[in-house]
Amino acid sequence: MKRPSGFTPQRPSPAEPDGSTAPSRSRGEASITVPRKPVTVTPAEPIPFTPSNADRTEATEPEKLPKLREARKQRKRVERAEVKRFTAHARRRRRTILSVVGGVLGLALLACLLAYTPILSVRTIQVEGAERVSSDAVVADLSGQLGSPFPMVDESAIKAALVSYPLIESYAVEARPPSTLVIRLVERTPVGAIDTGDGFLIVDAAGVIIESATDRPGGYPLISVDGGVKADGFAPAAAVLRALPDGLFARVDTVTATTKDDVRFTLADSETTVVWGSSEESALKAYTLEALMKAQPDFAEYDVTSPSVAVVR
Repeated sequence: MKRPSGFTPQRPSPAEPDGSTAPSRSRGEASITVPRKPVTVTPAEPIPFTPSNADRTEATEPEKLPKLREARKQRKRVERAEVKRFTAHARRRRRTILSVVGGVLGLALLACLLAYTPILSVRTIQVEGAERVSSDAVVADLSGQLGSPFPMVDESAIKAALVSYPLIESYAVEARPPSTLVIRLVERTPVGAIDTGDGFLIVDAAGVIIESATDRPGGYPLISVDGGVKADGFAPAAAVLRALPDGLFARVDTVTATTKDDVRFTLADSETTVVWGSSEESALKAYTLEALMKAQPDFAEYDVTSPSVAVVR
């Protein structure tokens, strides 16, 4: 739209503080200053301060801290008690296993300490069962074992020392804590004497020479076989003599044999001959012989080869 010529828009005059409108001025008029009324400002009353929630929490925190700490401690105590209650069986089993293992290890350690220390070492050698063998000689030969812990005793050295004694048939070694080593000997048992022409040899059932003498030794039967201990009849004769009861053995004067089933001997207190046979059933044969000699004492020969069917001649 086209503005009309000669028309100038006028701005409205600003309103006065009391609501009146200031007089308008036209262009070219002098300005007039109009005094205004003073404005009185009344100070506002202070607004009371209300702390926020955060401020209240900060203000009351020191009061609640002891209670919170106590609550946490109580909760931890309850949790620990529950853990202990639920793990009691596992802990008991673990304690039992540890106790058993510890006991076994402790005993093993104690045994090793005692066994391989001078506390349990050989300080004395004692020989038992020595009659013909000199016990002092055996102790002297085994003196190298003195001071050795019992597990370190050299049994091969003991064997090498005792093998040199032909009268020892067997032996056993015994550790007798705290310091004694016992050597238990079993000496060879002499069963008879063999006439060599130059003298007599006392031998055991294996043919080992125990003693020698120029005259016939008393208390031992004479084993009369051709060839001595190497003869075929020696082993059967010696086996029979070894199986005889002590009472009958003492009465035997001479024993002969050609085979293992043809052993016979004579009695020293008479001219009686006993046909014994083999060494089997020797106890029954001895009982049968005694019964026959009491029932029929005047016979010169008693045959107990078959003890259930004995024969007298």
